[in-house]
Amino acid sequence: MSNANYLLEPSRLRLRGSGGIELAADQFGPVDGPLVVFLHGGGQTRHSWKKTGARLGASGMRVVTVDARGHGDSEWAPDRDYRRQTMVDDLLLVLEQLGEPAVVVGASMGGITGLLATARPGGDAISALVLVDIVTRPEPEGVARVIDFLGKHRDGFDSLEQAADAVAEYLPHRPRPKSPEGLLRNLRERDGRWYWHWDPDMLSDRVEDPSAMIEPMEDAARALRIPVLLVRGMRSDVVSAEGAEAFQRLVPHAQLVEIGGAAHTAAGDDNDSFTDAVAKFVLSTRE
Repeated sequence: MSNANYLLEPSRLRLRGSGGIELAADQFGPVDGPLVVFLHGGGQTRHSWKKTGARLGASGMRVVTVDARGHGDSEWAPDRDYRRQTMVDDLLLVLEQLGEPAVVVGASMGGITGLLATARPGGDAISALVLVDIVTRPEPEGVARVIDFLGKHRDGFDSLEQAADAVAEYLPHRPRPKSPEGLLRNLRERDGRWYWHWDPDMLSDRVEDPSAMIEPMEDAARALRIPVLLVRGMRSDVVSAEGAEAFQRLVPHAQLVEIGGAAHTAAGDDNDSFTDAVAKFVLSTRE
């Protein structure tokens, strides 16, 4: 895959979600390239995909990375509506506005959104699906650890270093960056303190029991007829080898790529391997 224009800066998009909520997005690559839409995980932003978006865009793909409602530069839901089905509504509206079928790549929360969307009217706009470390039966302990991290630090941090300490504790497998400046994309300063740049009310009214999502996710998975790629971090505590095997029994045609050394945050843990796997898959769907 060519690395020409690797540092190509994206153009900014403003998209409309359910109820008229404004969603921020970045677009990389040519507007006539194969469309790939990226959906981040809970507590992340579209910037999680920046390196991948730049590389795929430089190779000729049209890449759109979207901030979910309540995250990054997208609007926060005034009615605190962060239900899964509402996020599915957002995705279907985004695909309608982009105007062509898309490969949807979703990590964790974004993967659940993408999978559920395939079973809805309008879901045929998803031409292929990439699930990044999420399956229909994730490991309860791993899911609980993610939710615990997202629920902490509602009162913010005294400094960027303190926020970096929290991330390092949550991601002990990942080398700590020399500078915490990279966290500026995920934090905002208010009254001398630093806060995660997502709506803490995202967790307030949601039932976080993973078992509540199993049935609708499995129903959607059984009905999949489009190309599917499951990317699993081999050190993930959310998707076990057994969980991946169970998903493949539901979706026998699904491809599996395992990234050694990567955990639940597979795309950030080994971005080159992740990007190569996604690019190979997307190109294969065009053949």
